[in-house]
Amino acid sequence: MADFDFDAVVVGAGAVGLACGHALSRRGLAVAVLEQDVAIGQGVSSRNSEVIHGGLYYPTGSLKARLCVEGRRRLYAFCDAHHVAYDRCGKLVVATTADELARLEAIYDQAQANDVEGMERLTRAQALAMEPELACEGALLSPQSGVFESHAYMLALQGEIEAAGGAVVLATPFEAATPLEGGGFSVAAGGAEPTTLTCRYLVTAPGLSAQAAAARIEGFPPALIPQGHYGKGMYFRLAGKAPFQRLIYPPPIPGALGTHYRRDLGGQGVFGPDLNFVDELDYTVDPAAADGFYRYIRKFWPSLPDGALSPDYAGIRPKIHGPGEPQPDFRLDAQDVHGLPGLVALFGIESPGLTSSLAIGEEVAARLGL
Repeated sequence: MADFDFDAVVVGAGAVGLACGHALSRRGLAVAVLEQDVAIGQGVSSRNSEVIHGGLYYPTGSLKARLCVEGRRRLYAFCDAHHVAYDRCGKLVVATTADELARLEAIYDQAQANDVEGMERLTRAQALAMEPELACEGALLSPQSGVFESHAYMLALQGEIEAAGGAVVLATPFEAATPLEGGGFSVAAGGAEPTTLTCRYLVTAPGLSAQAAAARIEGFPPALIPQGHYGKGMYFRLAGKAPFQRLIYPPPIPGALGTHYRRDLGGQGVFGPDLNFVDELDYTVDPAAADGFYRYIRKFWPSLPDGALSPDYAGIRPKIHGPGEPQPDFRLDAQDVHGLPGLVALFGIESPGLTSSLAIGEEVAARLGL
């Protein structure tokens, strides 16, 4: 067996890359996680809702359905074991008009198919008893949904990798990879001290640069690299007391879950994200977008005061579908897809990628035959 510098190299130290590194470390592999930024979790992982999703919506049998439910169960246990703060506050999916009630029924049926625990249908009166400020015609309760401290989670994953003898190497961008005769890869890494590493397994999980990373792997078929799209979502923060204890979600919009409410772990109310497809990484929040937020939020919270919303932050999602196209499944492409042994390339890991991350790591390990 050839000698390698590391058993596995993972590209990207966001939540999913770190979870992949963690899964490989648990199997006794020496892992290096390469991160182009100067800190972990600075990309997609730093600009999301920090929601732990129940797994309600995703098509039966999809990776999103299976890995979200499995990942959520693993995530709460991991947070307990590593003292990562979370609030299993539950979520209400609300119908703000009578004609949305049928959509709730379809979501309930999908959640049952996806093995989501504890789902309840609520009448208008039952929903208002839980959340008196709410306006709705009916709701679903997902008691397993919550919010958590995602950066503390990523730090715990990094700690696990390092405790197992692995390394999370910052300010070290992935430049290229070349398959070696006899198996494995030579990986070129840039940064202040460019270096070349050899590894038996390579996992690319760099979020927004997934397509660029795949294109720099010698022998990766260009036709199999999905076109990437930037899905920008803006968030607005609420001044004053948070109106709801639970997450509040209207039914999903095409291509995303839509603008929702959450009470963060600091007790403040936050609304977002909306969805706009953009051509570049622009994280500005347009104050003028508040008008649309007020209109949308008042469907389920009519007493939202004027002037109560302030621009907070924006995130960009690594979508592999464009405007008006159906939302595809996660892509965890292994040898059976691209023909390169020892490689798994991840594409389109947007929501519920954070919730699914531990299960994605396990699935990646399985696809490597580990």
